[in-house]
Amino acid sequence: MFQSLQDKLDKALHNISGRGKITEINVAETVKEIRRALVDADVSYKVAKDLTKRIQDKALGQNVLTSLSPGQLMVKIVHDELAQLMGGENVGINLSSNPSIILIAGLQGSGKTTFSGKLANYLKTKKNKKVLLVAGDVYRPAAINQLKVLGEQIGVEVFSELENKNPVEIAQHAIEYANQNKFSAIIIDTAGRLAIDQVMMDEIKNVHQAVNPQETLFVVDSMTGQDAVNTAKAFNEVLDYNGVVLTKLDGDTRGGAALTIRTVVDKPIKFISTGEKMEALDVFYPERMADRILGMGDVVSLVERAQEQFDEEEARKLHKKIAKNQFGFDDFLKQIKQIKRMGNMKDLMGMIPGVGKALKDVNIDDDAFKYIEALIYSMTPEERRNPSIINTSRKNRIAKGSGRTIQDINQLLKQFEQMSKMMKMMQSPQGKMMMQAMAKQMGGAGGKPF
Repeated sequence: MFQSLQDKLDKALHNISGRGKITEINVAETVKEIRRALVDADVSYKVAKDLTKRIQDKALGQNVLTSLSPGQLMVKIVHDELAQLMGGENVGINLSSNPSIILIAGLQGSGKTTFSGKLANYLKTKKNKKVLLVAGDVYRPAAINQLKVLGEQIGVEVFSELENKNPVEIAQHAIEYANQNKFSAIIIDTAGRLAIDQVMMDEIKNVHQAVNPQETLFVVDSMTGQDAVNTAKAFNEVLDYNGVVLTKLDGDTRGGAALTIRTVVDKPIKFISTGEKMEALDVFYPERMADRILGMGDVVSLVERAQEQFDEEEARKLHKKIAKNQFGFDDFLKQIKQIKRMGNMKDLMGMIPGVGKALKDVNIDDDAFKYIEALIYSMTPEERRNPSIINTSRKNRIAKGSGRTIQDINQLLKQFEQMSKMMKMMQSPQGKMMMQAMAKQMGGAGGKPF
């Protein structure tokens, strides 16, 4: 995410941090490098110029030159200004009405339908809403089927009228159906076009006026840079929408849309979407995004994702098994599934401070666990419960069943044994004391480098 921008900002700030003495000239040079990095990332020149002017004024006004840690203070100023540029604080989705009507708009290919499914999953699992998805795209043949597949995947009903080609009527009928069946949230997926045209604008405007949604969200492909910002501006003039959703942030995006769109349309970014998994949707926090752009990671979001997959009852059972030395491959599989549900692996690793930079050129396959799963699923239930019984003949059978080698099995068994020992140690009084000391140290540091 924003790798190119992150590298260039890191270089600019590293140069000033490494100086024995910082002068006004050093600050001016660094600010110039930051401005160049922002423009290269497809941030509009005016926005980049205004931002760097504020950074320079703050740097000189806050005694960076005489500070004991001028490099760190400079990083903090850049961080705070980036966060402010993206909105300053989180703005949540409005779910005050019953049912809450949410209209999804955007160009074709921006990821509207996938986002509609992700949002439905978010409202169902995290907001405890009974959600109805509405197939309002009557032009793209696959749109209705795609929405139905997503709805089935997450257990959410999809309303559609295959013979009706009037999106206004479909939306109105869907609301009537939702009221009759006590749905608490309605998400209307609308049609997109390859470019802005008057017919599309009139149609989305008519749907908007007919349903009077509590939330209108504009979905934008973050990989399109300034074109995304221009499109956002055009849609806002017609719809006066409530917020923006940035999709495809796991792609090779330069970051210009995320940094500029808030300033241009004066509307908050509410969600960011990465990947195709229905769980890969995050509420947008400007400060956390500034952390990630500057390579500081995002531990808070990582912990939140982990907590979402955490089952207290399962954890208690797991603790008992570890204490009795009964931790097996079935338990290991459950842990793998929890990790996979948390989202894209490289994105998760990038949330750990310092790790993102180290892995920038490393290709982390999202299917990294599939070979391990193949080995485990080729074991008998007894072998999964008690790995110590796996002898040479059993290894040969598992290797044939999984399409892997004996060496792969030996490596898995060795790693599993090491992990079991580590988990057993963490359950001991000494291990618990060590974890408490680490947690206290992390809390005292506040998770920030400045």
